[in-house]
Amino acid sequence: MSELHHECGIAAVYHLPGPASPLCPSQGPDEATRLLPRMLLDIQNRGQLSAGVTTFQPGRDRLLDTYKALGSVGEAFRLNHRGKAEALMSKLAGRAGVGHVRYATCGKDELDYAQPFERRHLQKRKWFAFGFNGQLANYAELRDQLLSEDENHVELATDTEIMMHEIAREIAGDRRPSLVEVMRNVAQRIDGAYSIALINAQGEMLVARDPLGVKPVSYAVENSLFAAASESVALLNLGFSVESIRSLEPGKAITISGGEMKVERFAESPRRAHCFFEWIYFANVASTMDGRSVYLARKALGEELARLETLDISQARDDEDPDTIVVPVPDTSKGAADAMAYRLGVPSVEGLMRNRYAGRTFIEGGDARKAKVAAKYTPLREVLEGKRVILVEDSIVRSTTMRELLSRLREVGGAREIHVRVACPPIVAPCFYGIDMSTIGELFAPPFLEGCRGDGGAADEAAFARMAEELGADSLRYLPIASIARAIGRPDGDLCQACITGQYPTTCGQQLYEIALEQAGATSPQSGRTYEAARTMA
Repeated sequence: MSELHHECGIAAVYHLPGPASPLCPSQGPDEATRLLPRMLLDIQNRGQLSAGVTTFQPGRDRLLDTYKALGSVGEAFRLNHRGKAEALMSKLAGRAGVGHVRYATCGKDELDYAQPFERRHLQKRKWFAFGFNGQLANYAELRDQLLSEDENHVELATDTEIMMHEIAREIAGDRRPSLVEVMRNVAQRIDGAYSIALINAQGEMLVARDPLGVKPVSYAVENSLFAAASESVALLNLGFSVESIRSLEPGKAITISGGEMKVERFAESPRRAHCFFEWIYFANVASTMDGRSVYLARKALGEELARLETLDISQARDDEDPDTIVVPVPDTSKGAADAMAYRLGVPSVEGLMRNRYAGRTFIEGGDARKAKVAAKYTPLREVLEGKRVILVEDSIVRSTTMRELLSRLREVGGAREIHVRVACPPIVAPCFYGIDMSTIGELFAPPFLEGCRGDGGAADEAAFARMAEELGADSLRYLPIASIARAIGRPDGDLCQACITGQYPTTCGQQLYEIALEQAGATSPQSGRTYEAARTMA
């Protein structure tokens, strides 16, 4: 749903010693960082609030040069203005760099919170910049500990600053640890999910993935060019061969130092906890994550929906004028909708068009919610009028968009019936690992599901009926939890499914959930995100 957001995405590029790579820009190895905006465009789905890069080039006064701006990648890098874009990329030219796109799950929508974060220092080994994707579940504890020592001060309300200080502590004084040693020591103090792309003023680079593998990272190296990104599609579109692109294993880091690239383990990885939402919603459909195609996973989810469908469609298959049609909520639901329709033998049609140029709109007034939905989605009356519509959605989190969407499908589209099918189980618990849903009170499903098992039984069916009535749908069905592992093709124990089970893969995540439950049950529930309340309720 458009109401659900990921935190961010990272990218990195490094032209290693050797002849110019065929994939490198025509300007040569010293301007390899021109590739970063292209990579960020391919992971723009992970964040639209801001975009930025830090580049490294030996010999210039500003060894690390950071540029970041609010807005989309195209807006930030002036990609619609050839002259301005060229001037910017010439200024930022370098042999290596890291990039970032951001959506805020913590912190404000201000330039100060845009990444990469840069920490300047007189000594080159202590001067670094990095991009961070994820969320630290023990943010409050780390922040309080930092503030309790010496005369420390934390400027921003974001765990990215905390991570920056934790890295800085490891290289303070006369210590000269390698980057993988820095990551090894920092990892022992943090709880949560993260991927990091870091570069320092000595030209050393680190790309790391958390020990559980919650956040995805892909990388590739061909000839002299190394690149890494949150999603494989960013590498594929640079021209790397499919065979050269691989997922970074959880708990491992790629380091580049002295022109040599290594892949090393920095933390033990006793279990996996890949975020299942990457396959269902967040990731670009052209990406492959940990060996599983995002598209094929979504296709399998649609097949699961078809297998569980209870509507009688035996009389609906009329090639000339079908009574029943499947309509995806664009864009992430299309793969599931098409697969479901194919298995049921009914048409999958685009009865709902998305305005891909609406962007982040700011609308005020009593009808602001309805106006926002109208700005993004247009029902096609010629397709929907008089039809029984099976509306396929990837998830329902807060339900605000779905309510207005159903209203528009009836009022503008003229749909006779609307049966909502969700290619995901009900979201019943917050996420503390980088998805923008931090309290139980903001979620749609929990009030309806007390005493339900989540396996599609009779209690679930009764709850789904109440939810359908609340939303204004003729019926509503979710996938059971067991369908997720089957569709993704990974063992159930390899996935983080905390938001649909309430079972968290880290200690601090589970503790935050207990706080969230206390908040939800309080007579006067606190406002704000759960991790912000942790310090006062712990």
